[in-house]
Amino acid sequence: MNCDVVPVEIDERQLSGELPEQYVDRLARQKAAAAAARCPDDAVLAADTTVALGSEALGKPADADAAAAMLRRLSGRAHDVFTGVALAWPGGIVADVDRTRVWMNALSEEDIAEYLATGEPLDKAGAYGIQGWASRFIPRIEGSYSNVVGLPVATVLQLLARAGLADIVSHPGGPFRRG
Repeated sequence: MNCDVVPVEIDERQLSGELPEQYVDRLARQKAAAAAARCPDDAVLAADTTVALGSEALGKPADADAAAAMLRRLSGRAHDVFTGVALAWPGGIVADVDRTRVWMNALSEEDIAEYLATGEPLDKAGAYGIQGWASRFIPRIEGSYSNVVGLPVATVLQLLARAGLADIVSHPGGPFRRG
């Protein structure tokens, strides 16, 4: 199976009153539709992830100061990570949103400064990457780890199955089959 990255330009600003779950669903669908318009004969997978404190979406920080402010807000609290995933193919579009609850330890100013020095928080929703240095701050999650990383694998496989495209994904034991 060959895969290509197809960058698309869409307005990624959150709409007024739009909940984080709705926000990532809309962006994933828009990204998939825009890429599918450029590749109409192909299956296109798109996703968007955000960290949410209540109804507020925390996207990628603009700079180190914004990252530090986000980390202070997440410190010692539970929050949600939402990833919208959309699959477009010549037969239509299917989409879903995955939610994972994440608990973050209380962070000292020293913890925040050391983490910022890694550069890792600057391109991550919520200013942290669970798969990297921030893993030491996360004592527990409830839900999909791969969702927090940014692409919920089980959800992707479910969408492929719903679209009748599960055969395009294979693993050492053979093609993915549902049920």
